[in-house]
Amino acid sequence: MTKQALIVIDIQNDYFNEGKYPLYQPEVTLEKTLKAMAIANEKDIPIIHIQHLVSPELGEGLFFYEDSEGVKIHSDILKLAPDSPVITKRHADCFEKTNLDVLLQDVGVEEIILTGMMTHNCVTHTALSPAAAKYNPKVIAECCCTVDPIAHALALDSMQVRGIEILSTEDALK
Repeated sequence: MTKQALIVIDIQNDYFNEGKYPLYQPEVTLEKTLKAMAIANEKDIPIIHIQHLVSPELGEGLFFYEDSEGVKIHSDILKLAPDSPVITKRHADCFEKTNLDVLLQDVGVEEIILTGMMTHNCVTHTALSPAAAKYNPKVIAECCCTVDPIAHALALDSMQVRGIEILSTEDALK
């Protein structure tokens, strides 16, 4: 059987209603991602948290500033996988200048299942990353969101036409 890992990308406080950049229906994505994480836990599929950081020196108008409340991974996500590794990043691609590839190799992962925020940015960049290709990336559509439903649908389509499988939770986690 193929060894999978569930990658939970940037489900951070700034993307929720009280945050600096609320997305479209982040609570729905949170709920569905928690269900996917529960299935992963039941099936002993490793979960890896991804956290985006922004340096305050980059100026005003951004979000995910280091040491802010908004940069924190949502507490419900952390509660469901408290011992899972957290990879911090500063780019849309979760592989860019991180140790994600090394971590995946160390645990023998052959396939990555992507969830998270924002579909049109970090999820897409990670799924289409040259570094991700060897892991046969797949995306759980219901466990992703972005600024609006149209941007979400366009991002899913852009990945699918490039060979990324877009699946339901049940079909993705084996």
